[in-house]
Amino acid sequence: MESILPAYNDPLFSILLIIVIALIITLMTYGWGLYSQQKEEGKLLKFLEKFDGSECTLNTTDMPFESTMLKPLTLLAKAFENSGEYPKAINIYLYLIKHIHHKAGEIELMERLGNTYLHAGFLERAKSIYLEILRRNPRNIKVLYEIGIVYEALHEYDKAKEIIEPLTILGEQTSQLAHFFDFAQLMDIKNMETSEKVEKLNLLLEKEPSMYRSIVSALLDLDLKSAWKIIDPKRSKELLDILWFLPNSQLDLDTISSNDVFHTLYYAKGYLQSPKIASNIFSLDMLATARQGGFEGGDLVFSFLCNKCKQHFPVSFRRCPSCTAIHSLKVEESIVKLTPKTNHSLL
Repeated sequence: MESILPAYNDPLFSILLIIVIALIITLMTYGWGLYSQQKEEGKLLKFLEKFDGSECTLNTTDMPFESTMLKPLTLLAKAFENSGEYPKAINIYLYLIKHIHHKAGEIELMERLGNTYLHAGFLERAKSIYLEILRRNPRNIKVLYEIGIVYEALHEYDKAKEIIEPLTILGEQTSQLAHFFDFAQLMDIKNMETSEKVEKLNLLLEKEPSMYRSIVSALLDLDLKSAWKIIDPKRSKELLDILWFLPNSQLDLDTISSNDVFHTLYYAKGYLQSPKIASNIFSLDMLATARQGGFEGGDLVFSFLCNKCKQHFPVSFRRCPSCTAIHSLKVEESIVKLTPKTNHSLL
């Protein structure tokens, strides 16, 4: 009697068995992928529940979603953000994230949401968003930089420094940023002896010459003698606003009188009486020439350009308020007519 069992050594049987096993593995992998995706989406929705957009007058609760709405709504949210209407922008981003079901789109929208929270000053919310993005995509260079900005704003400098290593591993040049955090942390310490802080600032300047302006400004508040030791006439253009607004009591007369640039500056300012016109800085030489001719009604006003994004700002900065670049400030001055002082009080 012939056996009805298949011949296990039959090559056709072996091929069929392999195909069945492969199909089973494929189905299990597909099922597990669907389960993981649904689980991840559930986690995301639960995470987003923490960010209530109820303060916004733009109601998206019952608004049906279609894929064609993604681009126009994203542009609308960006327009709201640019005009300072942050709650409306936040509400739109939350709505879109809840309805977009592909990872790349979610990450991009979450990053925009985090940026909006950052610009609006909701630092803890921005931090939560950025941490969630990094949990899902740890190699996101842009978000690593952005969470460093949040930690810096929160004065959590040790955590800010934690981004340096992964950024370095990802091929970024991080030495300037690391020294920038070192400087910010050093200036935040209140109970350090002045002499020790001055020493650390001088060491930091040796390592990072691009921090010249920030360190000179800090030393002028800490130790005038140390500050004037490192003030370089050749780099006076970088410090022009700082030097212009220094009160008489903070001037080093020996240094000023022995240098043409400083002498011209403080003659133009009106602090020195002996004329000197030799700074090679157009605005200073013009004011000094006018003063020598008897006109003392001139003054300087300053604006501050970011060399990276090319935007102007009325106040100085260490990190650009627009593009967040560091060491990108350029001082620009203009000659104006001196505003006469009055003794009138608002009270």
